Order: sequence, then C-alpha cells, then structure tokens
Amino acid sequence: MAKDSKIEWTTHTFNPWWGCTKVSPACDNCYAEKWAKRTGHDIWGHKGPRRELSDAYWKQPLAWQKQAEQQGVRPRVFCASMADVFEWKKGLNPIRERLWELINQTPNLDWLLLTKRPHLINRLGPQTPWPSNVWLGTTVESQRFANERIPKLVENDATVRFLSCEPLLGPVDLTKWLEAGRINWVIAGGETGAGARPTDPEWFEMLKDQCTTAGVPFHFKQWGDWYPITDEVLVSSARTLVDDKYSVRFVKRAKRLNGRTLAGRTWDELPTPQS
Repeated sequence: MAKDSKIEWTTHTFNPWWGCTKVSPACDNCYAEKWAKRTGHDIWGHKGPRRELSDAYWKQPLAWQKQAEQQGVRPRVFCASMADVFEWKKGLNPIRERLWELINQTPNLDWLLLTKRPHLINRLGPQTPWPSNVWLGTTVESQRFANERIPKLVENDATVRFLSCEPLLGPVDLTKWLEAGRINWVIAGGETGAGARPTDPEWFEMLKDQCTTAGVPFHFKQWGDWYPITDEVLVSSARTLVDDKYSVRFVKRAKRLNGRTLAGRTWDELPTPQS
C-alpha cells in the first residue's frame, strides 16, 4: 500500500475539515494555519469558518479499507492534521457524526485522533464505547500540559492512548502515567518553520529513558530546525542561546540535515494494540 503522508508515524492523513483555534504554546507556530493561509484559506480563530471537504475526499478511506483487506495490513490514519476533531464550535457536530460513521465502516484502518482538547473527548465523542480501531492521543509540550491533559485523556478506554510531545518545549516527566500502563505510546519531536524553538537534547533523552524503563514504545520524529552542536566546525555558525534552560548551543539548518537520530539510532517503535 502506498504511503500518502510525509508524517513519519502515520500511513495516511485524513481531515474531516480544515481550521482551528489556538489553545496553548504548542500552537504558536502552527504549520496547519500557515499551510491554510498559503493555499488561500482564512479559517483560523473562533470567528473563522471551517473548510469542509468534498464527498470524493471522504471516499478515500473506503478505498484504503479495501486495499487493507486485500493486503492483510493495518494502515494508520492520522485524523486530523489540519484541525482538531474535538474543537468546540457550532456546526461541527454533523461532520463529527459523519466521521464516527466512517471509522466504523473502516475496521481495517487504525484511526489516530490527536487533540489538544482531551477534556472534550467524552462530550463530543460518540455516545458509545470507542471502536477497537481508534487510538486517542493528546499533545504534551511541557509539564504543565502533561498535568492538565493526560488525566483527561486516560479517562477514555481506547485501544491505544498516546502522547505527541511535539514541539517539545520543556522537560516532561511522564513516569507515573507510563508505569501505570495508562499511556501506550510516546512520540517526540522538535519544531520546524519560521519562529521554530529549539528542544534541548536532554529533554528528548529524558522521554526516551522514561519510555524504555516503562517498556512503552517511543518514536523520535525529528530534531526540527535546530540541531545541538556536536562538531566544533559548526560553532562559528551557531546561534548561542543565552536562556539557561538550554544545556547546549544549536545550529539552525534544514530539517533534512538534522535527521532523526537520537542516542546513536532511530526510534520508530509502535504500540501493539490490545485485543
């Protein structure tokens, strides 16, 4: 099956609509907002409209389902890269209901619903148990949002509960949730684009070590636009950050040059859904 998403941890992306409202520091440099503006869509903020997609677009997951059945695979579908499925906004409920129906029609696809609003999952989700092909996740960019969002996420009995620590903006201790078996997967990554903020390598290492100790799969997505200096040749071109929250200096360069290696290897671990 062809992979149609450039996001390293998913196979496909699907958006029930485009548009959102910023809710925390992780949203400050939102790539989805920038992409929408580049394509001529002013759809961000409380008052902005949301862009609905065509019926032809909604048929794509049905084609993925058919392929998955034929090939005996389980593609992962990230929903939604250009929105938040659990955004509280008038007019979105009918689209959400259509999404729940589509998820039920595609049992060979694992649907990854990532939100910054886990407190609204119970209120806006289907009023039935989550189907086994739904993975629920929340964004955790700092300890503050770990403390606020994870307790709301783990109230839900999903097949997989996961965290996206991207952009990681500070050290985060997930130990109590990992060791209790309440979180099944952790994704971590740095920020890209104009205004990108560095991530201290010690913060990534901490997450990796916490996951390894607890036996929880860890995925390191990317360094982002800032890379810690490890070669003295780069010192002259590096920006020295005076903020004492960083343990190193960084060089800013293309994401592709910085790569995805952490502690000498790549980390592409995936959870094993509970039956």
